[in-house]
Amino acid sequence: MVRDGYYYGLALAAAAVLVGWFARPAWSIVPLLLALFFLWFFRDPERSIPDAPGAIVSPGDGKVTDVSFVTSSGGEKQARISIFLSVFDVHVNRSPIAGIVRDIHYQRGKFLNAMNQASAEQNEQNIVRVEGDGQSIVFKQIAGLLARRIVFNPKLGDRLERGQRVGLIKFGSRVDVLLDASAALQVKVGDRVQGGASVLAYLQPKGELAGATNYSVSEGAR
Repeated sequence: MVRDGYYYGLALAAAAVLVGWFARPAWSIVPLLLALFFLWFFRDPERSIPDAPGAIVSPGDGKVTDVSFVTSSGGEKQARISIFLSVFDVHVNRSPIAGIVRDIHYQRGKFLNAMNQASAEQNEQNIVRVEGDGQSIVFKQIAGLLARRIVFNPKLGDRLERGQRVGLIKFGSRVDVLLDASAALQVKVGDRVQGGASVLAYLQPKGELAGATNYSVSEGAR
C-alpha cells in the first residue's frame, strides 16, 4: 500500500473513534467507511512484468480511451495511447520501459474531466521522457476533475526498470503514452489494462533516439 493510504485511513479512523465517543456511535460510520475506502484506494499490488524485447507496458491501470496519432513539435508522427483511471482503479504509476529519465516537465493547467480529449493538452500534468535500449518514449501523468496532486519520484538521470513504480495520481486521472508511429500496437479503445503488466505496444530499437514533450491535437485515428 502507498503510505498516503495510512495517513488518510488512520486519520479518519481516529475521527471515527472521537465522533463515536463524544457524539453517537452511529455517526462514526461515515468516517470509518471513508477510512476503509482510502486504505483500499491506495492499494499497491505486485505485478508480473513482461520481459519481451521492445515491450512498452502500461504506466497505469484503467480503460484505454484513445489510440490515435499526433504530431510532435519537431514534426514527427507518433502514436498516442490514452488510459483513463477511475477512482476504482489502482493509481500507482509505473515506467513503460527500462531506461534513463532524460526529461521531466511539470505543466500547470486546468482540471477538466480526464475523459475529455482537451485534457491531454490543457490539464495539469507531468511529462516524462525515458530513453533506453534504442527506444525513446514520453508518458504523461494527467490530473483529472477530482485529482489535485501528481507524484513523480525519480529525478533526471535516474535509471528506471520496466514496470518500476514511479509515482501516482490521486483520484480520477489519465495517463498518456507517446511512442514512435511504427510501433506494433497491442491495444484498442475499450481495453482494460494493468500498470506494469499489460503490453501496450512493441518497439524495435533504433540507432538514433528522439523525443519531445509538446504535441499537437490528435489526427483522429482510432
